[in-house]
Amino acid sequence: MEHYFTNNENLKSEIRKISYSYESTSFMFYSDLGVFSKDKIDYGSKVLLESYLKNNNSSKRVLDIGCGYGIIGIVISKVTNSFVSMIDVNKRALHLTERNILENKVNAECFMSDAFSEVSEKYDIIITNPPIRAGKEKVLEILMGAKEHLSKNGELWYVIRKDQGAKSINKVLESIYQIEVIERSKGFYVFRAKTN
Repeated sequence: MEHYFTNNENLKSEIRKISYSYESTSFMFYSDLGVFSKDKIDYGSKVLLESYLKNNNSSKRVLDIGCGYGIIGIVISKVTNSFVSMIDVNKRALHLTERNILENKVNAECFMSDAFSEVSEKYDIIITNPPIRAGKEKVLEILMGAKEHLSKNGELWYVIRKDQGAKSINKVLESIYQIEVIERSKGFYVFRAKTN
């Protein structure tokens, strides 16, 4: 079975469009086969995005990890007037993100990086709907690695379903972050973590 965190050069393309609105701002995204949640905005991503926007409306420097076709980063960029960097390991997802940055006219960039392998800067906000199917080790690499790339007083925002290990993952993270639950919805928990 193909996963959204693998690159299959032979996978055919079937572009589709997804629309989304936040308050009075409308967005349009191109999606395709071989990317995460290709037909609709994933519920976890939506809860994470909207929880973040409820709590942040000023311009920040943001990193979206595992950006898929760019929904979270692009919406944040436009709604909060922030510069957003988006990273993924999936080439097709990044190609779509580039197209969606242009389509939605936002101040953003995207590049390939496996977790933080190609990330050299620090950010006010790191946000992720982590790739649970890539395994707990990868999820922890992303969430723990964020600490090195947060600016002073920076925040890590992430979403995990309760039944996908939210408790055990947070137990590990509590050694380096102060974690609070910002939102609970349909089994999804949105967390905000600040460095100790």
